[in-house]
Amino acid sequence: MVLRTPEELEEIKKRFLKKYKGSKTELVYHNDYELLVDIILSAQCTDKRVNMITPALFKKYPDIKSLADAKLEDVKEIIKSCSFFNNKAKNLIAMAKKVKEEYGGVIPHDHSKLIKLPGVGNKTANVFLIELDNENRMAVDTHVFRVVHRLGITDAKTVKETEKDLVEAFKTDLNELHQAFVLFGRYLCTAKNPKCEKCFVTDFCVSKDNFKAR
Repeated sequence: MVLRTPEELEEIKKRFLKKYKGSKTELVYHNDYELLVDIILSAQCTDKRVNMITPALFKKYPDIKSLADAKLEDVKEIIKSCSFFNNKAKNLIAMAKKVKEEYGGVIPHDHSKLIKLPGVGNKTANVFLIELDNENRMAVDTHVFRVVHRLGITDAKTVKETEKDLVEAFKTDLNELHQAFVLFGRYLCTAKNPKCEKCFVTDFCVSKDNFKAR
């Protein structure tokens, strides 16, 4: 349920878009293949860690075809410092094989097709389309979930419900708001010891409790 008035939502939106205008993901990539791999690896893992892992991964597997033909143990070895690396290695290879076999090696830029790829869920697909195509979508990770609850925008208990409320609340500029909320949550409105003295929306804050997406 959206808790803020239209006027309050507009003010929150205005401040975030001003503060984080033009912000992009901190994941390092050079094409859609690298970005999709980055996002899959970033699940419950920091962007910083992903950026440390991927240079070696992309050097050995520079495209979909090479990753589709990769040996599982080799991929595991390269990404082993990433959380859930066993499962992610399996998903990366399976994703590449599916793209190679069903889409001629070209990653689809279609949400319904993306979410059918191994390792790609709704959030991953949304982030991919937000970053590459500037689609008007909202992706809810732990940072976004924490921030919008602390700002009293929604009382939704799940990621899916939170995304629905945010789409309803803001309607436009969702792609920019997503990235703004991520950066705000990552560097200012942190789970522990939030930097409240640097906050530009303190008048909307309703809680300093920790929130966990589930």
